[in-house]
Amino acid sequence: MSENWAEGRIALVTGATSGFGDAVARQLHAGGARVIAVGRREERLRALADDLGDRVHPLRLDLSDGPAIAPALAALPEAFRGIDILFNNAGLALGLAPAQKASIADWRQMIATNVSAVTELAHAVLPGMVERGAGDIVNMASVAASYPYPGGNVYGASKAFVRQLTLNLRADLIGTGVRVTSIEPGMCETEFSVVRFEGDQAKADAVYAGMTPLSAKDIADTVTWILRQPRHFNVNTIELMPMQQAFGPFAVARD
Repeated sequence: MSENWAEGRIALVTGATSGFGDAVARQLHAGGARVIAVGRREERLRALADDLGDRVHPLRLDLSDGPAIAPALAALPEAFRGIDILFNNAGLALGLAPAQKASIADWRQMIATNVSAVTELAHAVLPGMVERGAGDIVNMASVAASYPYPGGNVYGASKAFVRQLTLNLRADLIGTGVRVTSIEPGMCETEFSVVRFEGDQAKADAVYAGMTPLSAKDIADTVTWILRQPRHFNVNTIELMPMQQAFGPFAVARD
């Protein structure tokens, strides 16, 4: 395949200010795509656009504000309309408290970002993709969608929603030419744990101590591989973990 594998395509990448979103935006741009880089931190979006040059449109947008999403996309410059790749990546985990002690504000924010925003974005781009008869939606879920862990509560539930939404979109979109994939990674060293622990870098570092986690580049390479498959090929779900991570034993509360 040509190195300009994404030439002529327009990609919307959420969470583009760090981690997976930044890495995927860079690989899509390197492949020739025009990239709409979405995030809340304007200075980082500007830095990304300055670094990559043309074919990048920075779009400052708080995706937890669902009603603002469709109007923001409708106001895109002409050269960045006709979105045919959506990397639905924006999401976060907040806290590790058990459900009975967790913050309801944290739960609401995770639902607004991990569930509602993912849904609003898919709803906004799908009509155009279906009309054109082609498109790719790559949703970021997590192994937490399948494997519960203490303190995962609403975060895990939100990622299970993403996984199930992806599968149901596949059912609805059969015959349209639109592909949909759920990526479900395990431990990845990005800003994820820093956000979860409210900026406590020492706590975040401890999560990955003594092991080699996945990286943002690992995920970007996976996204690129998915998008470069021939059009008859749909990756429904793909689960990946570091070699040093696996599944825990059943919990048993003993007397």
